[in-house]
Amino acid sequence: MDTPWSSTWKRLRSMWTIADLRNKLLFTVGLLLVYRVFAHITVPLTHQEQMNLTTLFGSGKSQNLGQLLGLLDVFSGGSLQTFSIVALGAAPYITATIVMQLSQLIIPALHDLSSQGEAGRQRFNQITRIITIPLAFLQAVGQSAIFVRVGVLDAHTFNLLGPNRLETLSILLSLTAGTMILIWIGELITEHGVGNGISLIIFAGIVSRMPQLLQQGFLASTSAGGNGGGFVSIVVFLLIGLLTILAIVFIYQGQRRVPVQHSTKHMVGREMSTSSAQTTYIPLQVNSTGMIPLIFAQSMLIFPALLSQYLIGNHIEWLASAAQWTGTYLANTTLWYYWFTYFVLVIAFTYFYAYIMWQQQNIPENLQKQGAFIPGYRPGEPTRKYLSSILNRITLGGALFSGHCGDLAIRFTRGRQPVAE
Repeated sequence: MDTPWSSTWKRLRSMWTIADLRNKLLFTVGLLLVYRVFAHITVPLTHQEQMNLTTLFGSGKSQNLGQLLGLLDVFSGGSLQTFSIVALGAAPYITATIVMQLSQLIIPALHDLSSQGEAGRQRFNQITRIITIPLAFLQAVGQSAIFVRVGVLDAHTFNLLGPNRLETLSILLSLTAGTMILIWIGELITEHGVGNGISLIIFAGIVSRMPQLLQQGFLASTSAGGNGGGFVSIVVFLLIGLLTILAIVFIYQGQRRVPVQHSTKHMVGREMSTSSAQTTYIPLQVNSTGMIPLIFAQSMLIFPALLSQYLIGNHIEWLASAAQWTGTYLANTTLWYYWFTYFVLVIAFTYFYAYIMWQQQNIPENLQKQGAFIPGYRPGEPTRKYLSSILNRITLGGALFSGHCGDLAIRFTRGRQPVAE
């Protein structure tokens, strides 16, 4: 008799014994290693600028901008500390995805692409990649402007309109190209690897920072007294992380199964007889959107903050004041309304993305075409309203859980500083 442990071991063993799955895993791991190699290739910097960068992160001065740099560094997998060519991460691509998803609701041509099968999906992705390029360039400008403010880059030499515009352009184009390389790697993993390439790249970047974060936490805990508190803190951190992962898996696997009856047809003599005999289920997941809403919400908070760093020195007074306010409050993770805004954005994007996926699946129409129906509800509009009401109710639980997980993740990256009232 198979026990849960033996069943789990068989599944893990099959990951290596099945040739196709083994090749996909090796392909994925290989591309993730390539990504980590790119994370150590820096943009063109002078020796003094490299020294300034090392001093900035080594002395903890990165907290001066409301911990925006620290937050960006975590999501870039530590690439910001070295100012590598992939320091932007996949954030511009995610922002472009948000723009395209929103545009489907107001641009009929984009909405029609989603109903054109594989060809429409490829065209939609191509447009998303094209939009990513200018967004990556703008984010590169904003992120470089932050380094100008903290003294890593020289304000006199970093100027697109000055005599050193070629050096400035080389930095911005290197960051833009690095983002496009990440997108290419992510799509290769999606097509030829285990799938979800962009999500795996983000996950690999965060996981790569875990040893350093644990070491910093241990040193910070033991520097005061050395009474073993650092070890206890790490154990508590790992325990909370494990419980959070178990809760995420539990919620993600949760689903509402809606019974569906399919009409079967068979010949009786010379006449066609119809009867309802086969019953299946529509699995409506509690969290059908995964981590996408978390990424969307974080991008919505980070992108305006990056843009404000570029506009903060503008000669237009009201524009500079607005940029100053945005950089001070919108990106300040120690303020309670930052968490509230992030929480609300996660819930909003969870419902929004669940609605987009629901529209693309078009379940009520497909059931009607297949001659299937939900007991007690007529095919067509009544079925759509019934399924929509179920989706709205179960998505609320998934949205609230995702919001709490997002707040918990950023609190750990923020550290132990109290939230300002």
